[in-house]
Amino acid sequence: MADVTHAKIDEMEAIDGFFEGIKFHKAASSLGVSSLGISIIDLAPGADEYPEHDHSGDGIGGQMFAKRPQQLGQEEVYVALSGSGTLEADGEQYTIDQSHIARVGPSVKRKITPGPEGLRLLALGATPGQAYDSGGSL
Repeated sequence: MADVTHAKIDEMEAIDGFFEGIKFHKAASSLGVSSLGISIIDLAPGADEYPEHDHSGDGIGGQMFAKRPQQLGQEEVYVALSGSGTLEADGEQYTIDQSHIARVGPSVKRKITPGPEGLRLLALGATPGQAYDSGGSL
């Protein structure tokens, strides 16, 4: 049998209701991925509670990820699976849609805002040069 895990996104375990209009699908754990963090985030149109954050121990991340220190030092890559949105990173804005992909370094403050049709966002994260420590994260 092939070493494949196949899942429907909407049937994955998810965190919902923590932020209004935002649902975090636990893609890495649902697929058994252990080499990088993977989340699929549904942001409804107008959802604005996606938290501004970084992954720096000296920045917002130091407080935000105090209980999940394995997420400190991570860089992230964002890919729109459907819809569109805007990545604000250190005060600059970048389009995220099916034609644009973005990588954000660990110390960069970032916030995602969905476009008028909403955004289904694939977020990939890992710490450069280190083995991935899932630590129970998404």
